[in-house]
Amino acid sequence: MEPITVEKEVVKDLTFKLLVEFEQQSDIRAKLDEATRLGNGYHHKVGIIFHDDEGLKRVNTTIWATGQKYICLKGGMWIPIDHIVELKF
Repeated sequence: MEPITVEKEVVKDLTFKLLVEFEQQSDIRAKLDEATRLGNGYHHKVGIIFHDDEGLKRVNTTIWATGQKYICLKGGMWIPIDHIVELKF
């Protein structure tokens, strides 16, 4: 299934209430840390493929912070880590 590409400004309107079962990229934490370093140091964008309540999405943006349960995108939008399928550099 191909993800629908959305603009980062749309992320704030997406919902993440449904529990979704999928196989997450095995080294997702290490990739999130690397993407955060690249975002903060070089304003480097990454492709984030994730599930919201409507299906599979992709956003190409900068990750500013990685917490325990969420990532923060440029512009203060949040995506739950347990909904992220993979990162594309």
